[in-house]
Amino acid sequence: LLLFRLTMKRLFSTSHSSVDSKEMKKFQLLAHKWWDEEGEYSALHSMNDIRVPFIRDTLLNMSSNYHLGNPLSGVKILDIGCGGGLLSEPLGRLGASVTGIDPLEDNIRTADQHKSFDPVLAKRIQYKSSSLEEIVEESMETFDVIVASEVVEHVADLEMFIKCCSQVLKPEGSLFITTINKTQLSYILGIVVAEKIIGIVPEGTHEWEKFVPPEELERLLESHGFSVKTVNGMLYNPFSGSWSWMESTSINYAMHAVKSGAQGQTSPTDALSEMESEQPSATAGTTL
Repeated sequence: LLLFRLTMKRLFSTSHSSVDSKEMKKFQLLAHKWWDEEGEYSALHSMNDIRVPFIRDTLLNMSSNYHLGNPLSGVKILDIGCGGGLLSEPLGRLGASVTGIDPLEDNIRTADQHKSFDPVLAKRIQYKSSSLEEIVEESMETFDVIVASEVVEHVADLEMFIKCCSQVLKPEGSLFITTINKTQLSYILGIVVAEKIIGIVPEGTHEWEKFVPPEELERLLESHGFSVKTVNGMLYNPFSGSWSWMESTSINYAMHAVKSGAQGQTSPTDALSEMESEQPSATAGTTL
C-alpha cells in the first residue's frame, strides 16, 4: 500500500507540476557556470547589488529586532529556483537560515560545492534538489520569507506556484519576486537585444509569452491571500553591467507581498515574533 501511495504521489507530482521540463534542459547546460561573474550569469551577479538590499531593508522596516552584523538572524528564508546559490549566499551572510531549492540536481551540486568553501555558510544554508510542490507537505507554514528571483517567468503553472508559496509561508510572512514584464519593450530589450544582439543572456533563455505583467501577478497574489506592498521598476545597463531602480515597471520589476495573518492564531515565539506582529511600513522597500 505504501509503495502504491508513493507511486501515485510521484505520478501526481510530475503531471501536476509547476516545473517546465523544457526550461530544465536549457539551464542544465549552464549548471557549471553559475559562479563565473563574467559569464552567462553576470547580470544575476550584479543584480545582488539591488535585490539583496531590497530584501534586507524591507524586512528591517517591518521589524523592531535588529541584530548588529547579522540583521536577518533568526529569519527562515526559502529561495525557490536557487540555481547555484547566487542569492542564497548573501542572504546567509546577513544571518538568515536559508533553504535553497532547485529541480536541477546539477545546480544543487554547484551550490553545495560553492557554499562548502565558507564554514559559516555551510551551517546557515541547506540546498535540496526539489520542486516547490514536492516540499509543500513537509513545510506547511514553515518559512518567514520566500524569495523567487527570476523564476516566475520560467514556471509551467503560475497559479499553482503562488498557491504553494502561500502554503509554505507563515501568516504575515513576506514574498519577494523579481521578474520581467510582458511589454513590447521587454521583448526588444530582454530577448532581441540581450539574447540575440549583445549576448549577455544565452539565446533561448526567455520566452516572451511566459513573461508576467505586474497587474496579473498582483491579481494572482491577492486571490491567494497576499497583500502587495511594493512594486519597483528595475533597469539593467548592459554597458556598465549594473542595475538601478526606476519608476517604470515596463521591463524588469521587483515585488514585495505579505501573506495575510491567520485569524485568531498566535504568532510563533521565535526570533521573528516581533517582526510578524508588526505591520509593514508604508515605505517598505522604497528607501534604498
